[in-house]
Amino acid sequence: MDILGGKKKITMIVALLLVVAGIFYVSFFRARPSIWNNVERKNTVSLIDNGSELYFLNISSKTVGEFLKEENVVLQERDSVFPGEDQKIAPNMTLYIARAKNVSVSADGETKKYRTQALDVEEALRDGEIILDEDDIVKPARPEEVSPDMKIVVTRVTIEEKIVEKNIPFLKKVNEESALSWRKNIVTVKGEKGIERQTYRVSSYDGKEVNRKLINTEVVKEPVTEVVTQGTYVKLGKSHSGGASWYAWTGTMAAANPWLPLGSYVKVTNTENGKSVIVVINDRGPFVGGRIIDLDKAAFQKIASLGAGVINVKMEEITN
Repeated sequence: MDILGGKKKITMIVALLLVVAGIFYVSFFRARPSIWNNVERKNTVSLIDNGSELYFLNISSKTVGEFLKEENVVLQERDSVFPGEDQKIAPNMTLYIARAKNVSVSADGETKKYRTQALDVEEALRDGEIILDEDDIVKPARPEEVSPDMKIVVTRVTIEEKIVEKNIPFLKKVNEESALSWRKNIVTVKGEKGIERQTYRVSSYDGKEVNRKLINTEVVKEPVTEVVTQGTYVKLGKSHSGGASWYAWTGTMAAANPWLPLGSYVKVTNTENGKSVIVVINDRGPFVGGRIIDLDKAAFQKIASLGAGVINVKMEEITN
């Protein structure tokens, strides 16, 4: 009975101690939460470094700068911390570090490398003091998020209007005069070229033209038609009949003849179709029986097909 009585006394004492401890906790700690927090967290600093969160306990640093130095937290160029390094450490303080990213920008013929905290490409270019025009091409695109070691290429685009003046050729009108020698060619109204003003929209990439579009045409000066009076009177002399061949020589109204003086003129008529041409004798030939003239290719085509080869003609000497 004495053993059982001793166990009951021990149990009652333990229970009493637990009750007292509970009352003390409720009355002291639960009634004074600030005291608990100060005991546990008064020297705690939270550091959020580029999105990663770290906790530091028992901090003795007086300023943010001292804290970073003691914890070997290094800030590189254009990195930043908030609050600033001169700010005093406060209980339960949270520090934020924003890390800059390396970017490489090719623009205006050079490459510029720097660090930036910009969120998008356009902001990063402003951070590097690179000014963009509205039409400039940027790759990656301006709204794209900046990534580490990003390479950005800026192509300068200029769009401007250019005016070009071009000559408008004048027309030529020929009036024939039968009383005037065929050698006479009189200009009665002098022709004048007109002027056409063309406006282009020109696109250039980095100073090199890549596209040109005509957007307007304006005639600022009308051309003046030239009027010529051409004589048609031909005085004919001796007439000769025979074959005419062709050869490629000067590409003009010229021909070769065995006996007529060089520089003399003749009228050559195709006896089969009646077509005729006036040519100057500037060469010798042909030296083939039955042929009296060898026409330059350009002249032969006026009166016959080249495929004909040799045709029958009447050759008349011109005396005026």
